[in-house]
Amino acid sequence: MLTEEDDVEIHALSARGWSVSAISRHTGRDRKTVRAYLAKPRPTRAPALSCLEPYRAYIVARFEDDRHLEATVLHRELVEAGFARAYTTLVGELRRLELRPVCLVCAHRCGDQVTTEIDHPPGEEIQWDWLELAAADTPWGEPADVLVGALSHSGRFRGVFCEQMTFGHLAGAMHEILVALGGTPRVWRTDRMATVVSPQTGRITPDAAALAKHYATQIAVCPARRAQRKGVVEAAIKYLTRSWWRTAAVANMGDAQRSLDAWSVRVADPRKRPLGTVGEIGAGEPLLALPAAAYPAQIIVERKVSRAALTAFEGNQYSVPAVHVGKTVTVTWRISEPMLQIVGAHGEIVAEHRRIPAGAGQTVRSAEHAALLEAAVLAAFTTKDACRRKPNLPPGDTALAELVRLRGVDARPAEVISLADYATLAEAAGR
Repeated sequence: MLTEEDDVEIHALSARGWSVSAISRHTGRDRKTVRAYLAKPRPTRAPALSCLEPYRAYIVARFEDDRHLEATVLHRELVEAGFARAYTTLVGELRRLELRPVCLVCAHRCGDQVTTEIDHPPGEEIQWDWLELAAADTPWGEPADVLVGALSHSGRFRGVFCEQMTFGHLAGAMHEILVALGGTPRVWRTDRMATVVSPQTGRITPDAAALAKHYATQIAVCPARRAQRKGVVEAAIKYLTRSWWRTAAVANMGDAQRSLDAWSVRVADPRKRPLGTVGEIGAGEPLLALPAAAYPAQIIVERKVSRAALTAFEGNQYSVPAVHVGKTVTVTWRISEPMLQIVGAHGEIVAEHRRIPAGAGQTVRSAEHAALLEAAVLAAFTTKDACRRKPNLPPGDTALAELVRLRGVDARPAEVISLADYATLAEAAGR
């Protein structure tokens, strides 16, 4: 009997035109054996029955009840019914016999099922999404969020760095992106982000509705767990993360924003498409004109005042009176207004400054705050040595007297009688 390898070899040699004698000499097999194997297919044995055959009906019924039934649970039930094989054997046989049915709903959500391209007319839709960067992912050691807006037809996109994902940051970043793209499409498509869709009701929030009315657009919310519906912006985020962010030489958020803007124009827009570059197609989309001013959303963030009486906001530093050093204050700025305010813990306005463009890395300190800080520093200045940490300082007379008053006992140490005085008293008593 020939092995499987020999059987394959003699058929391959025969297909090349070798004679039976040549194959026999080459393989060392008898010519009658070679001829017999070439004349008809080698008989194969029927596969052995599976160890699951006695339990097939039960397994099928259980999978009809629950397509996602855990194999460990099924193995435990089969063992109780007399199954004497291991769990690994059960899993292998389930796969070989394909007994577990496919859940079409879950398979579709995995993204492996058939799909189709959605037709996006020019100027019809823009898709929004956040790129979240953890503190460990940024060179400046603080988390950052990048709002990305991508035109669905051309794929042209822009991004804006934000400190947080509040509604104020969202509204401000959206306006900057729309200005960079040259207008707004008729429909804004987003996922179910909390600043747009209420988690409790699943409806658009009043703030998001007012924002859409300001730009005369509609908001289309993707169904839950359907990221493919906004695949244009998902692809844009993947592209800018791999092509730009991983190699961007930036030191702070301002550097990152300037680098992203330059890369978008220099690298992302010139990508070639059948009808031209991405930038050319995007510039030709019929977008709606933007309103005269951005939506007046308010950005509110809490900050801790540094030892230099400065408050950080959007990559810049703004001064406050020295009495607020180490305290938590609230920075408020209404989009499009030139001034920002810093509010104390009790709701009082402690400082007001002209806002500097985000990421400029500048320090804004008023003359009044500088004088107050200088006075506070001079008042605390001393040339004395720092107090020692391990001196011996027992309670003084004032503390002991107060202790007597509190406890009603004499806290002074007991008087020690001299031995000489004691001897004098003893002699006097002996006379």
